Amino acid sequence: MVDNANHLGEYLRARRALIPPEAVGITELGRRRVPGLRREEVAMLAGISAEYYLRLERGRDRNPSTQVLESIARVLRLDDDGMSHLLSLVVDKPRRRRPRPRAERVPDSIGSLLPTFVHPAFIEGRYFDILATNAMAGALSPSMSVGRNQLLDVFLDPPEEALHQDWDGITECYASSLRQAVGTDTEDPRFIELVGQLSLASPRFRKLWSRHDVGVQRGSLTRFIHPEVGALSLHRERLAISGTDGLTLVLYHAEAGSESAEKLALLGSSVAAPAQNSNVPTAGSRPHPGNAQS
Repeated sequence: MVDNANHLGEYLRARRALIPPEAVGITELGRRRVPGLRREEVAMLAGISAEYYLRLERGRDRNPSTQVLESIARVLRLDDDGMSHLLSLVVDKPRRRRPRPRAERVPDSIGSLLPTFVHPAFIEGRYFDILATNAMAGALSPSMSVGRNQLLDVFLDPPEEALHQDWDGITECYASSLRQAVGTDTEDPRFIELVGQLSLASPRFRKLWSRHDVGVQRGSLTRFIHPEVGALSLHRERLAISGTDGLTLVLYHAEAGSESAEKLALLGSSVAAPAQNSNVPTAGSRPHPGNAQS
């Protein structure tokens, strides 16, 4: 089946709309009808003809050279993740469509390992569904429970928004990571379901999604405002689980001897002694906001 969607054109239009003319040395002589750069300005700065660039945006040429793409990426100020995504949109090879199982399964060996961690830890799927977790994760946030989805929580759940000191940065990260994870596989039912629900319910998501930002989630410092222990600064590590279709182990930990480490230990002391089964939702879990099926 031929994919007629113009992914390349959509991405180019979204990215050039984010570049202020003055950022590339273009002086404003009057009010513009649309934000960002005009097509002919991108073409001029990239050293290609305006007619050819128009063909790219309209999907009439879907296999430009790497040199042309690198020139356009420079003008649009794409980082390495953005450039990789741009290249993925124009690879001239057929895509094999294969059914992707809706149920993602956590290997028994990993599931049994989670309760042994003294730090908050959980397993997430391709679309940020939480598939397995430990009791410490539930102590950090009730949303870190089996069956929850981090995208729905961070965009739609007010308590989850209040938990994150840098909510704006967190939401940017999740939106760009979702686009990177999906790539051009936009007919996946789970993807359609999530984007549709988020687009209807969250103005913040609609704004970020329209930017076409692409990024890979990496280890980072995450700041929480916990309702019981207050401010927490925790390192978030993300480890790919080999032999699975995109499952990731996510683990939070604090600097040894820090105030955050003391607070995390205090949370740990409140966790019931018997380790909860990692494949059972933690106590106190809330249903997905805006999701009547949960």
